[in-house]
Amino acid sequence: MTTTAETRPEEDQGSDGLAQLLAVLPREIEARVRAHGHFDRLIEIVLDLGRVPEARYTDASLELGAAILTREDLAHAVDRIGVFGPDNRAGIERTLHRISALRNRRGAVIGLTCRVGRAVVGTVDIVRDVIESGHSTLLLGRPGVGKTTLLREAARVLADDLGKRVVVVDTSNEIAGDGDIPHPGIGRARRMQVHSPAEQHATMIEAVENHMPEVIVIDEIGTQAEALAARTIAERGVQLIATAHGNALENLLANPTLSDLVGGIQAVTLSDDEARRRGTQKTVLERKAPPTFDALIEIQDKQRFAVHRDVAEVVDRALRGLPPRPEVRVRSVDGSVAVESSDAAGSELPIAWPGSGERPSGRRIRKRIRILPYAVSSPRLERSIRDLRVPAVVVDRLGDADCVLTLKSQEKRLPKALRAAQAEGRPIHVLRNGTTGQIETFLRSMFDVEDVLDEQQMALREAEAAVREALGGGRPIELAPQSSFVRRLQHELVDRCGLASTSRGDEPFRRVVVFPEPVVSA
Repeated sequence: MTTTAETRPEEDQGSDGLAQLLAVLPREIEARVRAHGHFDRLIEIVLDLGRVPEARYTDASLELGAAILTREDLAHAVDRIGVFGPDNRAGIERTLHRISALRNRRGAVIGLTCRVGRAVVGTVDIVRDVIESGHSTLLLGRPGVGKTTLLREAARVLADDLGKRVVVVDTSNEIAGDGDIPHPGIGRARRMQVHSPAEQHATMIEAVENHMPEVIVIDEIGTQAEALAARTIAERGVQLIATAHGNALENLLANPTLSDLVGGIQAVTLSDDEARRRGTQKTVLERKAPPTFDALIEIQDKQRFAVHRDVAEVVDRALRGLPPRPEVRVRSVDGSVAVESSDAAGSELPIAWPGSGERPSGRRIRKRIRILPYAVSSPRLERSIRDLRVPAVVVDRLGDADCVLTLKSQEKRLPKALRAAQAEGRPIHVLRNGTTGQIETFLRSMFDVEDVLDEQQMALREAEAAVREALGGGRPIELAPQSSFVRRLQHELVDRCGLASTSRGDEPFRRVVVFPEPVVSA
């Protein structure tokens, strides 16, 4: 059998019909791509008017000749592609390739991005247990990290291996390919095409009302209407597998449009006693509602995933300033998966030093220390741990703590929580006040952190932190005592930030106080 340039079987089998995509290109460009080979690493081919065409691979980019692309070259490709949809995307029937158009102000095509699409079997194995659990799962990750590929494989596994009724809501035909017959990569799952991206939320609801799915698969939830539709679907008992914009949970919490996917955020005013018990301001952020998705998977790269099995708990911890505890899964070259917990093994070892505020002499602490703050701001402590990069983690239960960090005022009162810590033999470390400077001094002492900053730099950093706290908390912040020269520098910094400050106390304990409001001239 004669093998022609148009029908090379190794390209069709290894790259999911790549020959069909290459046939769209002008002949000279097609020939150069074929001559280079390495089809398994080809990501996309970029054609821009007036520029040299470019092929992009996983590890490099290649200019396809020296001649710039002409309007005739673009017209040749557009004629072979056919009609673009309202989202400026087109596809090749029965393949997963995607061709996107760049247009000028008059609507004429001036560039094409020819993206290679592949159905990769086995990509879902690293998180298959989460997908098969029946819980709604949200996938996060940067563009190009493999979210859509994972989504497609999840649809196939749920439909073929578990025999579930799966409907794919395919807005841009990226999951199941172009044409009326879906790509075999989704198995026996059914596919609903969406006329335009603006109608995705309506198609999501239509899928539930008309086709009785057990699972709905959706790519790129990006609008408030789609987030509301997702909540409606979840409340009807249908499992959702979806992707959304963002790399991590923090991105969703900061996005007012999509935060409802993880429960939403609202401001709550606490009583004086509750605020004192938590060691926070009176107005705090709390989760507004149950999350739409039960589990969340951060795709950090193609071989590394962070799995949050209980989104509600993760969001509540994040809003209290506590670190997440994802299950990190790493896939090795041989296909095996190693599971890493965010709590390192060393964090389970107890601390062995006697007495409050004392550190064992002659050795540096290298184990991860679990600190329970009592009347000390958890976000402030967490931020200081990150800034100093010390092996410590903030916890919110005495049973999980290696030591307790509190204030001198609490030590004098000795409330029930501190009495319980004493009874259990937990070391109690006492700060004069809860400022960032005091917290960092404690951490530096505990972990033998080298003083890379001089006194002046430390004082200015404390002033910067006080400005942030004053703006957020609406109350005056008192800094540590400093010399008159350093106090003047702190006053200048606060003034540049638009706030007011004054000095209080007698030497050598005179100190700066930062106010949340600027001084108003008469």
